[in-house]
Amino acid sequence: MYQKIVVAFDGSEYSKAALLEASNWIKKHGGSAVLVHAVFFDEEEFGAIPEQLEKRMIFGKHVCCQAKEEISASLGINLESIICEGEPHETIVEIAGSKGSDLIAIGTHGRKGIKRLLMGSVTSAVIAGAPCDVLVVKKPCTVCTGTYGSVLVPFDGSQFSKKALDRACALAKADGGSVTVLYVIPRYEEMIGFVKNDSIRQSLRQEASKIIDSAKDIAGAVGITVNTVVEDGYPSDSIIESAKKLKTDLIIIGSYGWQGINRAIMGSTTERVIMDAPCPVLAVR
Repeated sequence: MYQKIVVAFDGSEYSKAALLEASNWIKKHGGSAVLVHAVFFDEEEFGAIPEQLEKRMIFGKHVCCQAKEEISASLGINLESIICEGEPHETIVEIAGSKGSDLIAIGTHGRKGIKRLLMGSVTSAVIAGAPCDVLVVKKPCTVCTGTYGSVLVPFDGSQFSKKALDRACALAKADGGSVTVLYVIPRYEEMIGFVKNDSIRQSLRQEASKIIDSAKDIAGAVGITVNTVVEDGYPSDSIIESAKKLKTDLIIIGSYGWQGINRAIMGSTTERVIMDAPCPVLAVR
């Protein structure tokens, strides 16, 4: 399924978790990975203390070398590493493109408030510009196995959600796990101010059934039987709560790739899920 993986690596516990998750996947399914450590060159900062650039490059080489040795010793996998100057998200995306990668693995916190901006500056930007799927790992190294026995797919019938379901089915075949498809009935009354009566509720439920049935047909065509859940509410909240309730190992969600005003639209669901999900999130292109 994934054969060429780029791992964003800065030596933090979060990036180590992403590396271990990717390495376990390779151990089970084959493939290769390259660690990418990017040092952003700030002319103002390094102009005052230029030796910091060299120190950070040396640090990058050290943490990557150490990580490669640990993975080689524990899993028997040989990794490549690239240490270079550049904006982290731009460098990660560019290298993933030049390498023909089919997955980027990146670690992140679940953060709120001002700290959200820190996550958004790298993780969100990588998802927005990535030429491939992005796996956002949000768990400690001690539980990283690269195996997903329970997968949740938010599904609304769009092409983006269909691609996410395709990935989930492929993953189910690879790991033998279960797939749950979630459809969230939007709260239109709060968005456009109408009153939801019994007739409207019935119509929305019928539409939900059609969309869920289309998901069953897609999965059934490749030999996968899916579980289904229909919820009322806000998409991001329902996705997160369902993942907690079902003890999901992985959420697979369609990523629109956004710029400007479109970022706010996509960010309202995918980015919120990434921020608060209790498990890793795979954003599918």
